[in-house]
Amino acid sequence: MEIKEILSKCDHTLLTQTATWEDIQAIVDDGIKYGTASVCIPPSFVKRAAGYADGRVKICTVIGFPNGYSTTKTKLFETEDALKSGADEIDMVVNIGEVKAGHFDAVRDEIKILKAACGEKILKVIIETCLLTDEEKIEMCHVVSEAGADYIKTSTGFSTAGATPHDIELFAKHVSPETKIKAAGGISTIEDAENFIKLGASRLGTSRIVKIVKAESNITGY
Repeated sequence: MEIKEILSKCDHTLLTQTATWEDIQAIVDDGIKYGTASVCIPPSFVKRAAGYADGRVKICTVIGFPNGYSTTKTKLFETEDALKSGADEIDMVVNIGEVKAGHFDAVRDEIKILKAACGEKILKVIIETCLLTDEEKIEMCHVVSEAGADYIKTSTGFSTAGATPHDIELFAKHVSPETKIKAAGGISTIEDAENFIKLGASRLGTSRIVKIVKAESNITGY
């Protein structure tokens, strides 16, 4: 698989609490230079980053992050604020306690509300797979598909584990044909990236792939 194809599926990500504006500028610069699908950054930087990027790379941000237990009204406000500030894509975290309790209608309704706010902008739904059973993951594939979200996403990268090949295979079997898959967390090599794509992921949430490409002086085109 060509490295440019892999990069085109990467949401180049920086969500650490200590990120500065200079760090965000560097992420945006890398996203532009290496042709990533988007840069995924904290909400507080969206307006400045959108102005700085000036349409040269998509701006993605996170909602209800990383725990997911904000109220739906809070998540809706966050989403609307991010979109007004220039976000192109929204990655929301579901209420994991509601999932564990089996309150799937409430989870579905929340996703629908945020998707309505996003309109044609992309909504990705983080279900935090490391905290769920396979049965809960399968049910969430149905919930995310029925709610009309654009992507189901494995992980925040802030819990006990990230994406696994098993989870991507499971998603691929149970989401609707219209629902895409994002693997995030723990994607540390080009081989990892290729494997997740082959298993069905259309997006990868990672910072490491760009770092690898930057370090590999023998990769052509850059």
